[in-house]
Amino acid sequence: MPEILIASFATFITAYAQSDIFGKTIMLALIGLSLICWIILIQKIRFTHRTARLSQIFYKNYTNQKERMLQIDVQEINTCKDLHPFAHILGSLKIKTGEILNKNLYFSTQDLENPKIYLSSTDLEAVESHVLTTISYHVKQLEKNLFILPTVVSLAPFLGLLGTVWGILVTFSGLQNSGSIGSNSVIIGGLSTALATTVLGLVIAIPALIAYNYLKHRIHNYSSEMQDFLYELLSYLELQYRRVDQD
Repeated sequence: MPEILIASFATFITAYAQSDIFGKTIMLALIGLSLICWIILIQKIRFTHRTARLSQIFYKNYTNQKERMLQIDVQEINTCKDLHPFAHILGSLKIKTGEILNKNLYFSTQDLENPKIYLSSTDLEAVESHVLTTISYHVKQLEKNLFILPTVVSLAPFLGLLGTVWGILVTFSGLQNSGSIGSNSVIIGGLSTALATTVLGLVIAIPALIAYNYLKHRIHNYSSEMQDFLYELLSYLELQYRRVDQD
């Protein structure tokens, strides 16, 4: 396996050396796209894995110590929101619920010594809308810079095709001048450019396409998990604070 990689690398180095200036520019552009693609890919995979792992730990603690976790400090929520999306969701829900309960208490006409505060269906919808903006924030964080991958998927093959066409044009130009000195090197350089840029374009685009589909699927699943957690919290709120209609 290492021998194959070394031989492939040597082949591309030779093709680059035999190409003209425009062919070398295309190859450098393709290599630049490859580097950008792999940097974004590694960052996004590490970020999504870390986010999912920390959220799983938080949710496990939440289910084991639900009463204590529901009393989580607001300052703690604000400091860990970027690392624990589930904690941020819980904090946003508690903050909005507290605001609405305080408003309902302020306008309540009941005995202030032992008030019974409730949440209406409109209040629950307001809480849901508020927390959905928190979920949207974290989804945007997960999808940040992800557009680069489909851009690379679309651009790399076209750059490879450009190099292919240019290499063929150089080859035909060398064939027309086959009697001149150095025409053979021109023909070889054109063929090298055509083949090398085609292979580079495909080698860059295929992993980028696979990575993009994988990350989109993972982010979609994680978004669904955040929404499920929200509706679980809303069910708890409804049980605790929703007024029971009596006939």
